[in-house]
Amino acid sequence: MTSPRLPAAGLVLAVLVATPAAADRLPDLPRLGLKETDTSVIGISSGGYMATQLAVAWPERFQALGVLGAGPWSCAQGSLGLALGQCMTTRLGPPQLGELEQRLTDYREVERVGSAEALAQLRAFVWHGGADKTVDPSLGSVLAEQLANWLADPQTQLRFVQSDNIGHGWPIEREAIPLPATELGDCQKGGGTHLLACDKDLAGEVMDWLHDTPPGMGGAGGADTLSGHLLHFDQDDFAVKGLDSSGYLFVPDECGAGGCGLTVALHGCAMGAEQIGETFVRHSGLNEWASAHNRVVLYPQAETSMANPKGCWDWWGFAESTWQLDPLHDTRDGTQIRALIAMVERLQEAPDAN
Repeated sequence: MTSPRLPAAGLVLAVLVATPAAADRLPDLPRLGLKETDTSVIGISSGGYMATQLAVAWPERFQALGVLGAGPWSCAQGSLGLALGQCMTTRLGPPQLGELEQRLTDYREVERVGSAEALAQLRAFVWHGGADKTVDPSLGSVLAEQLANWLADPQTQLRFVQSDNIGHGWPIEREAIPLPATELGDCQKGGGTHLLACDKDLAGEVMDWLHDTPPGMGGAGGADTLSGHLLHFDQDDFAVKGLDSSGYLFVPDECGAGGCGLTVALHGCAMGAEQIGETFVRHSGLNEWASAHNRVVLYPQAETSMANPKGCWDWWGFAESTWQLDPLHDTRDGTQIRALIAMVERLQEAPDAN
């Protein structure tokens, strides 16, 4: 029997779409009654590092993980020096998985991350551009090895893809998602908005794998195929260091009554709305896939600051107290992780009946 409270979500969505926001404030992130057992997270670059941090901290809440252009979990270990020298370049040598595993064990003993049993059930897709000059391609291989050590059956739960002639960014299929050349990065060199002109529907490829759907059944099909709404919402309810004042949410028409799955999509450095407007949240290919598969997509937004000039997600500890010996940014106690989980929980709550 359908819950009597879920249809109210359709009313909530209709109000958000039809009613202009007050002059001084955007609408709040709505309660949509989304499934708690069907949640994935996908991220690029710093968003890829944060995506893995979320999945490791809360494997009970995330069933699937997609990482693009990033290295292993907790690679920086709270150090900007390591972030730059071992997790972007490898001039300080490659990350040592043994050290990171001990860090995970220590966290698990004090319940700052999820259980090994829950993590072992994760489904994961790791992608890296072989021509990446920002995050060394070898780091994607290290992440894949790390995940393989955690998963119950890596042969069926993990896919690792390296695309030889693609640089740092998010490849899109230009014919399906036409954008002006000025809004695209070069496929091999990267740059620009970091949406890369590669004629590759990476969003569809990753989402098909994570959610076990037949390839090509509703990938990037252009704006004319969309059935849903992109909502711009106020993030102040979740305000913590490093988060912007607003975020975005794509809701397919079929999800207005609740019961859909959720994907959290985390932009990379210099890819937030503050820097490139709505280019990523509208043109990554995720909305087209989500529209075809009735899946809500949450696009939280990070902001720039003196400590974080490119608007990255916190994968080295800048958002935590400076006096902390270990910043705990990669745990359940992490400032940004708590805020992101609170957004997920809000979307999964049943809407008010009135």
